[in-house]
Amino acid sequence: RRSILSDSTADILVYGMAENTVLKLAERIKNRQDHKNIRGICYISKEPPQNYTELPSYEEVVKSKNEFIKMFKIFYSNNDPFTARGIYQKQNKTYLVQNPPAEYLTQKELDRIYGMNYERDIHPYYKKQGKVRAINTIQFSITTHRGCYGECNFCSIAIHQGRTVISRSGQSIIKEAENLTAHRDFKGYITDVGGPTANMYSIECDNKLKKGSCADKKCLYPVICRNMKIDHSKQIELLKNIRQIKGIKKAFVASGVRHDMVLEDRNHGKNYLKEIVNHHVSGQLKIAPEHTEENVLKYIGKCSNSHLVEFKKTFDRLNRECGKKQFLTYYLIAAHPGCTEKNMLEMKKFVSVNLAINPEQVQIFTPSPSTFSTLMYYTESHPFTGKKIFIERNTNKKEKQKYIVMKKSAFGQKKGTR
Repeated sequence: RRSILSDSTADILVYGMAENTVLKLAERIKNRQDHKNIRGICYISKEPPQNYTELPSYEEVVKSKNEFIKMFKIFYSNNDPFTARGIYQKQNKTYLVQNPPAEYLTQKELDRIYGMNYERDIHPYYKKQGKVRAINTIQFSITTHRGCYGECNFCSIAIHQGRTVISRSGQSIIKEAENLTAHRDFKGYITDVGGPTANMYSIECDNKLKKGSCADKKCLYPVICRNMKIDHSKQIELLKNIRQIKGIKKAFVASGVRHDMVLEDRNHGKNYLKEIVNHHVSGQLKIAPEHTEENVLKYIGKCSNSHLVEFKKTFDRLNRECGKKQFLTYYLIAAHPGCTEKNMLEMKKFVSVNLAINPEQVQIFTPSPSTFSTLMYYTESHPFTGKKIFIERNTNKKEKQKYIVMKKSAFGQKKGTR
C-alpha cells in the first residue's frame, strides 16, 4: 500500500507520542506559518526535500522484496531523534516526506504531562454505549516511564515510543499515587506501577542519553551491553515509598518484567524480585520469554532459555521463603518466522520439564507494521544474512502450533505445580 496520506488525502501525518509536535503544529496553523520543518510529521510534496535520504520508490519495493528490505533498513535506522535524518520516498508522481522524529521529552516535561488532572474515566460518548471492561485495568494504573530498549523483533514500541527510556521523577509518581487516594472510585488498589517493561524504570545508558542509540548493536541482545548499567535500587525505593502512602492497600506490578535484567543486576536484582514477590504480585508475575528454542529466539531477538530457568528457580525460592504461593505467567509466541511444529514440540517438552506448566498465554504471531519480524514474514528471508526462513502461512497449521504447546503435557509435570 502507498502511504496512508495518499489514500486518505490528509495533509499531515503526526507520528510518535507527539505531544510537542501537536502543539507546534497547532501554533503554526493558527499563525498561518509553514509547518513542513516540524519534527515528527510526514507530508506529501511535489518535490523531494534537500539533504534528506531517499528510500527505494514505492514502485520498486512493490516489485522487489530486496528493495523492500533496503527500504525498511533505512527507515528503521532513522528513528532515533539524535541520529535520524529525514527520509523520503517517491510514490507515483509525488514524494512522501518523513521529517526526523521529535526529540524525547525531558523528565520535567513527562512529569508535567502525567501531572495533569485527568478524569480517569471513560469518555462520556462511549460511556453511554455501555460498560468498557478495560477501564478496570487502566483506571488506577501509574505509568512510570516511556520507551523500551528491548527491541524484540516483533514489537513496534521502540518505533513509536523510542529505544531510549525516559523516566518520571519519583516525586511525580508519588504525587499521582497520593492523588489516587482522593478519587471517588478508588478502593486502595493500584493495578499497575510500570511501563512497556516494568523494570526499565530509571535504567538507561549514559552514552545513549547523550548521543542516541548505537547503529550496530542492541542494548539487551544477544547479551546485555556492558554500558547498560542495570540497577534496580531506584525502583525498590519507589515501590517502598508508594506502599507507605496512607490509603493505598496494594500497588501491583502488572507490566511485564525483563527477567534477564533482574539476573544481570548482581547488587539489587534479587532484592528487587524479593520486593515484588512480597508486596507487589497479585498472584501472578508476568514475564515474556516468547519461546524456548535457541534457533527461534534468535529470530525473535530474545535472551537464552537458561535465564528463564534460573529466574524461575529464584522466584520459586523467594515464594517459599515468604510463605506465599504465587506463579509466573509466561507469554509465548507460536508461528513466529523461523518457527516450525518441531520447534513447538521442543518448547512443549521444555516448559513441561523445566517450568512444570501447561502454558495458557500463547499468541499466534501477527505481523504488525514497522518490525523486523514482519519484514521476515513478508520477505521469507533474514534481513541481514539474506538466508531463507521458514514461514508458516497456513491458518490451520498456525493454530496447530499453538495447540501443541497448550495441550495437556505428555512429558509429566511435577506434582503440585501449575
